[in-house]
Amino acid sequence: MKAPIISSWLRKGEVEAPPDIESASLRSDRFRLEREGDWKRLEDILKRIERGSLRRVSDEDLLALPTLYRTAASSLAVARETSLDRSTLDYLEALVQRAWFQVYGPRQGLFAWMRSFLAGGWSRAIREIWLDLCIALFMMICGTVVGWLLVAQDKEWYYRLVPTQFMDTRVPGATREQLLESLATKDGAGGLSGFAAMLFSNNAGIAILAFALGFAFGIPSLMLLIHNMAVLGAMLWLFSGQDLTFEFVAWLSVHGTTELFAILLAGAAGLHIGRSMAFPGNRSILAAASESGKRGALVMVGVVIMLVVAAILEAFPRQLIGGLEDRFLIGGTMLVLWLAYFFAYRPPSSGAEA
Repeated sequence: MKAPIISSWLRKGEVEAPPDIESASLRSDRFRLEREGDWKRLEDILKRIERGSLRRVSDEDLLALPTLYRTAASSLAVARETSLDRSTLDYLEALVQRAWFQVYGPRQGLFAWMRSFLAGGWSRAIREIWLDLCIALFMMICGTVVGWLLVAQDKEWYYRLVPTQFMDTRVPGATREQLLESLATKDGAGGLSGFAAMLFSNNAGIAILAFALGFAFGIPSLMLLIHNMAVLGAMLWLFSGQDLTFEFVAWLSVHGTTELFAILLAGAAGLHIGRSMAFPGNRSILAAASESGKRGALVMVGVVIMLVVAAILEAFPRQLIGGLEDRFLIGGTMLVLWLAYFFAYRPPSSGAEA
């Protein structure tokens, strides 16, 4: 059955294409010739951009880039629909992918983003949520006072507030010597790296939860801050009863000025999302949540960095340095550095963080 067809292809020792293949080839050639000018122009622009020669790309070409990309994407859709030749499809797919990256893709690599983040993006995002920071700080102070007053009224509240891992000798009725021993340094740094990892995991859980609960109009985030600081208030009451307030604050300040600051930022970021959803203004709730969520996420990236620093401080300097002045010096220095970076360091905005 196929012999006559095959024999008809052979004329004068040459192989001729069947009519349907020849027609498809003509359609593909015509399709490519009609649009190839735009494809070549797009490819030329992309080559110059990819080589880092953006200055050599004219304003006219930059303005034409989105249009040329859409034209190539439309050509690709037509080529797929009409089943044009494989080489044309492969060429268009590669071209459209490269063009998409330049039109819609990220403008920065990881290291460039991190550089812009640390060089002002993070601190700028924190200053933009200043009102939420003030509210969160007020609630943390209130939580500390509430914890103190509850335990001062009834010692049983201490066991309800303070986690069991803190109840070694640090319980109501402990002697001054026992409490002072709990603040003492450790001999050597063995095993402290594992301790640092445990502390980071615990503190990160609190911070992430404070941020994640912000979607419920920020109320759960504030409640978590109050509860977390009530623990601190209860322990302050315990140590102050034995005239060890300064010793306890010095012991806590080594890592606490970083750790508590990080938890404050996480709670404020969560509250920022909740407050934006509750009072979206002229925006829709989804738009308000999206905008505040991006800003909050930027703050949370920095919170993770702070918690890593806090875990290292808590596991090593706090456990190995015992002098009252030395501990206050470390904690105070860290607090001054964070405050200076967040509120005094104000590089000009370049728009790269967006």
